[in-house]
Amino acid sequence: MIEKDKLNDQERAVLDRIAADPFAGQQEIADSLGLARPTVATYIAHLTRKGYLFGRAYVLAEANRIVCVGGATVDRKYRACEPLQQGTSNPVTSRRSFGGVARNVAETLARLGAPSSLISVVGDDGSGHSLVRHLQSCGVDTTRVLMVSGYATAEYAAILNADNELALGIADMEIFDSVTIDDMQRFWPAMAGASWVFADCNLPPAVLTWLRERRVGARFRLAVDAVSAVKVMHLQADLTGIDVLFLNMQEAVALVGESTAPTPRALTAALLARGAGSVVLTNGAGGLVVASGAKLINLAGVKANVVDVTGAGDALIAGTLARLLHGEQLPEACQTGMIAAVLAVESDESVNSSISEQLIERNLHRLPAAPKSQKKAS
Repeated sequence: MIEKDKLNDQERAVLDRIAADPFAGQQEIADSLGLARPTVATYIAHLTRKGYLFGRAYVLAEANRIVCVGGATVDRKYRACEPLQQGTSNPVTSRRSFGGVARNVAETLARLGAPSSLISVVGDDGSGHSLVRHLQSCGVDTTRVLMVSGYATAEYAAILNADNELALGIADMEIFDSVTIDDMQRFWPAMAGASWVFADCNLPPAVLTWLRERRVGARFRLAVDAVSAVKVMHLQADLTGIDVLFLNMQEAVALVGESTAPTPRALTAALLARGAGSVVLTNGAGGLVVASGAKLINLAGVKANVVDVTGAGDALIAGTLARLLHGEQLPEACQTGMIAAVLAVESDESVNSSISEQLIERNLHRLPAAPKSQKKAS
């Protein structure tokens, strides 16, 4: 069902009339509602801009869809067979899979039963074609994935130490610099009609700024992930328009700057002061902090049998967004996200191919005691 809380009475009446007969002409709608045709045309333009309609025949926006915008990569993981040594060759085992923050989130959402679309760019090469086919097989809408020549599909390589912790990550992400605001304008109807838009900081700074600015007055809510301490700097000082900002301690310190003490309380307060609606600050096995307004809630970490930490943050985001889509509050949604993250690290895949709503339900007992809330996030 389409939300109507952002419509005035006449806009709602026009939308209801179109829902009853999507092929009705503007004059027919005007006559049935006792309005002038130019007035109806104006309301239809408003409904289209707000994301309630897509063109003619007036196609109503699909409710409860999450559009993911950002990185899609080929992942190569190298796991050390013994403690890593600098300056020499190290024996490893290797694995190739698909990754990228936005891509991982889109696939995980689909596996959790949440309708998802991906807006991204891949090379017109074997890796790009394989990546798109895989997402399609998972149920992700890939009709807005751009395939370009002249660039290779992005690649991420993770070197894991013998304890399965990330020792070094390297990335060839040049292709994402080719994403433009014109590309976003082209796909605006899909974003405008979504319940949530999720973007990662693989996107160029200008595109991220455009998304934040277009969020104001739109019907969707916007979630953003920092990706890394380097990529988070693609965000500008003003975070207005971001409803939920996901990042870890290192990324938060980089974004806020050295003038702020690196404590969760101080970091989240600084980010909220810059305009973020809510902040989800992760600290690995130490759990996470959810900050919104005057509340700061600490969620203790969930014990896990770690196989591979790659993709844990993406699973956290997907699990959280899936529950937000169902109307849960952010702290409760994050608990589902934490279980999704645990299931990710207990798999050697970037996205655990076994993850499902049912699997998460069976693992909810692993959550620690109820979260504690503090009054001030400053």
